[in-house]
Amino acid sequence: MVTWPGDFASRVEALALLETLNADLLSHDSATLTLERWCGAHALAPQARIVAERVADAQAPLPAEAREQLQIGADEPVRYRRVQLRCGGHVLSEADNWYVPARLTADMNAALEHSDVPFGKVVAPLHFRRRTLSAELLWSPLPAGWEMQRGAPPAGTGGPLVVPAHVLQHRAVLYDQAQRPFAALVETYTAQVLAFPPPRPR
Repeated sequence: MVTWPGDFASRVEALALLETLNADLLSHDSATLTLERWCGAHALAPQARIVAERVADAQAPLPAEAREQLQIGADEPVRYRRVQLRCGGHVLSEADNWYVPARLTADMNAALEHSDVPFGKVVAPLHFRRRTLSAELLWSPLPAGWEMQRGAPPAGTGGPLVVPAHVLQHRAVLYDQAQRPFAALVETYTAQVLAFPPPRPR
């Protein structure tokens, strides 16, 4: 993991990058393709290719509101898939996917069950659109209200910037061309999205 300095300028840069990634994710339907572009633009791997590593035997209950969001009855089967989206040696995102198998093709269901292909690539033939329910910055490099402080900017720690494991989280629902919701997602982005040298020379 690349270490960023903890000075004020580096904190501003880190915040700007996180907000840029957040805006990019919000403006595109496929988080997978957005992460591939991010990986390539910041040289995180020799080849900017996202691989979804399935977490074996992972289980999580369907969120209470998800059946209403997916417009399904109490008895409609829903499958769960948890993956880590990796580019090279960096896990950029951890994704929880609940999806309605009856609204996907047999080939799509098989791929989701037995392959490491990212969810967005598997369901791409549906020409889906994404409705983001929430986008939360889980960490800010700068304290709340820093922009209202007069005089000197907030002091850094004097050491490296300590970035927590998770920095950003999105919740979303995917819809097919017939406007039927078929998947509910929780995507949690990791500190590895900043695993490249700071933009300014030191």
